[in-house]
Amino acid sequence: MALTDLARAMKESGLPVIGLAAGEPDFDTPAAIVEAGRDAITRGFTRYSPNTGTEALRKAVCEKLKEENGLVYAPEEIVLSNGAKQSVAQARSIHWFPYDHVRVVNADP
Repeated sequence: MALTDLARAMKESGLPVIGLAAGEPDFDTPAAIVEAGRDAITRGFTRYSPNTGTEALRKAVCEKLKEENGLVYAPEEIVLSNGAKQSVAQARSIHWFPYDHVRVVNADP
């Protein structure tokens, strides 16, 4: 939360900041999602899924895109994430190759 507070203070001071620290939804979880989560836990879906999403979910996204949007994709072309920060991190990582130098900056004072 310290990074979130720091980003907020920097924004308030007029600096252009893109905050990639902790995110918090500003709405309650919809009841259908709560129920689906309970059902998934009851059925044993309690492990992490692949970073790109499960095969079944990626296939369902392909069907949705085809039926509702007229777009055709293969499941291996679909990447699902739990939020924008994960997507940004994954997008950046495709540009890093073995022996590349990557600097990770620690923003803690």
